[in-house]
Amino acid sequence: MESRRDLKGRSLFSFPEDYTVIDIETTGISPDSCEIIEISALRCRGRRACESFSTLVRPRRRISRFITELTGITNGMVAGAPDISSALKGFAEFVGEDILMGYNVNFDINFLYDHMMACHGRPVSNDFVDVLRFSRRAVKGLSDHKQTTVAAHYGINVEGAHRALKDCEICNQCYLNLLQESALAGEVRV
Repeated sequence: MESRRDLKGRSLFSFPEDYTVIDIETTGISPDSCEIIEISALRCRGRRACESFSTLVRPRRRISRFITELTGITNGMVAGAPDISSALKGFAEFVGEDILMGYNVNFDINFLYDHMMACHGRPVSNDFVDVLRFSRRAVKGLSDHKQTTVAAHYGINVEGAHRALKDCEICNQCYLNLLQESALAGEVRV
């Protein structure tokens, strides 16, 4: 029996130079019953950010107070935003065939995959790198490995976290620090 996401890209454990960091904000944790309310992507070439894509997304249902308090995204902010179909089209055009990168990126990939299939009949099949995997391997002794915790460990400013583009920037900074730490440990050549 094929899995539900049988066309999903491969999870890579590598340190690419060219990639696009992605992040989404949603109304909850289930791709089946929750909606995407923000999509952002940060294109990096030579491990340097060079271009970004970001859009709010107009959901079909109201955003809960909990999600507004977490993300800062209000119902008023998304009232005039593109619908999910238009937002996903712009996202897909921006990322192209790039390797996608994110923090706990399976969450984002699964939402994007399911919604892309529902809206456009095609998957998000890009290969991807999960920065959370690197942090669990390289950074010991933290209370947890949430992106904000790892960022604080490296002295990265997390003001504005839980907005998609800011989370892309934080993720990329975590990645670069983890890459440097891995290089110093002799695990990877930079």
